[in-house]
Amino acid sequence: QVQLVESGGGLVQPGGSLRVSCVTSGFPFSIYYMSWVRQAPGKGLEWISTINTGGVGTYYADSVKGRFAISRDNAKNTLYLQMNSLKPEDSALYYCARVPSGISYYPGFMGYDLWGQGTQVTVSS
Repeated sequence: QVQLVESGGGLVQPGGSLRVSCVTSGFPFSIYYMSWVRQAPGKGLEWISTINTGGVGTYYADSVKGRFAISRDNAKNTLYLQMNSLKPEDSALYYCARVPSGISYYPGFMGYDLWGQGTQVTVSS
């Protein structure tokens, strides 16, 4: 079954850290660029970060640059997002998403062909 399953969300205090994961199955994970996208209550989808197939090329939105780090383990078919120095405005439902193969990727691309169900991150004291 082709799917993306996020986990690792939770409640964290401002300034804290959290790592969310996305376990994938049913497709050749290593050949796809992968992204993290979030949605805060009452707001639209916001692209956060993307990683290329080998894991060397990474892209970040200005809102998280320097605080978040995307990574992947192709042997485990898993995508990660390490979030540091968290702020209340980082509170959102975090989704992992698959970039369709064969496209010319650009930062902010939102035409994903596969989404997970999301994991909730709440930053509050």
